[in-house]
Parts: sequence; C-alpha cells; structure tokens
Amino acid sequence: MDADPPPYFSAHVFVCCNRRPDGHKRGSCAARGSEPLRDYMKARAKELGLKGVRVNMAGCLDRCEFGPTMVIYPEGIWYRFDTREDVDEILAAHLAGGGRATRLMLTEKDVAPKG
Repeated sequence: MDADPPPYFSAHVFVCCNRRPDGHKRGSCAARGSEPLRDYMKARAKELGLKGVRVNMAGCLDRCEFGPTMVIYPEGIWYRFDTREDVDEILAAHLAGGGRATRLMLTEKDVAPKG
C-alpha cells in the first residue's frame, strides 16, 4: 500500500463565518464579527511569515454559542476569539510557538445548551 502524501499545509485554520438571521436563538459567528477578524488573521499570518499555514473561511462549525469560533488542524484545537488581540495570541502561541492559547481554548466541556 502506498503511503499518504505529506500534508499540503502544516496547519489549516477554519474560521466560522456563518451568518444566521438576526435574532436567531443560537446567534452566529459572522454577526459577532468573525469575518473582519478572519481577514485580520489571514493578513497577520502572512505578515508574520508563518509558512505552511492556511486561514480559511468556514461555514457553520456548530459551536455558535461560543462564537466567533475557529478550529486548527491537524491538532483539532478549538478556540473562541473576540478581538485582534485574541487573534494575535492564537497566532503567537499556537501557530508560531507550537503551544496553545489556553485562555481562549474551547474544550469538550464547552457544549451548547440543549433546546
């Protein structure tokens, strides 16, 4: 059996930019400002020279109540972020430093309320 090819990106960042109608009970990441923050993250990653990092817009990641949210693969680490400073912290700690921006992480304990 042939081996899988190497990953095309060393890190793939999916930023939720889903928009629901105003007043939706779950809210939406786009309504909470994810789109300009994604644009900022993409530009900053490039400015910082982060090689092999791809920042993408995603549809609903189904953690709307914590939004804006993102997930970084291959690790599958989830974050919530509200500001450019939060984005900078994630870029520095996780993508540049190989660690975690612990203060902003979503864990298995962060689940949406039922109903």
